[in-house]
Amino acid sequence: MKRIISRSQLSLQRWGILVACNLLNFTLISSAIAQSEQLRTLIITGNGTESISTTIARVSLGVEIRGETAAQVQQEIATKTSAIVDLLRSQDVEQLQTTGVRLNPNYDRSDRNNNQTIITGYTGTNIVSFETSIEEVGNILDEAVAVGASRVDNISFTATPDAISEAKEEALRQASINAQEQAEVVLETLDLEADEIVNIKVDRANVDPPQRFAADQFARSEARVNTPIIGGEQEVNASVTLQISY
Repeated sequence: MKRIISRSQLSLQRWGILVACNLLNFTLISSAIAQSEQLRTLIITGNGTESISTTIARVSLGVEIRGETAAQVQQEIATKTSAIVDLLRSQDVEQLQTTGVRLNPNYDRSDRNNNQTIITGYTGTNIVSFETSIEEVGNILDEAVAVGASRVDNISFTATPDAISEAKEEALRQASINAQEQAEVVLETLDLEADEIVNIKVDRANVDPPQRFAADQFARSEARVNTPIIGGEQEVNASVTLQISY
């Protein structure tokens, strides 16, 4: 049985097809316009750097003892470490903690022909770390050596958390201004005008790692009174990326 389509139904179908085509054309034109507008943007990155003075010294020091027996070494380490810890607590240092304890045998492997290994003694270490002001660290190191410290493994300098936080804000401000100034130069050179900022990307501000002091220089120094230690500066870097329409 054949289906008969009236003229009115045929007209409605044609009208629907026409509307669909117009909608499709409108969508394509809108997409093309949006892409064209999106292409008319300038993406530029600004950088900022803020230097701040270091005021905190992070120190790692301790005791290293060699002896014939493990008990002897351990006892001497305990005695000297206790004296060091008492000193550091009396100086009101911060972040005081034990960072390493070792007790290892020493071997004599000179008789390789008989494939024998002989224990000749023991070496033990106990390392503590702490933070203090740079002004006080030299005197504390001198006193620590005087009460038994025989190792200064690491000294580094950093700024306070508050100073670093303020430096991050300043570095970001500088980076934002730098990005804007660069954009103005580019658009002015090309005889274009900025419209608006359509996107902003803020990179995390990077803080330079704490500056390290050559601890071996201190260990070789014969001066044990008022050792001068001077901290330097620390840099905080930031970048801001702007997408500007024109």
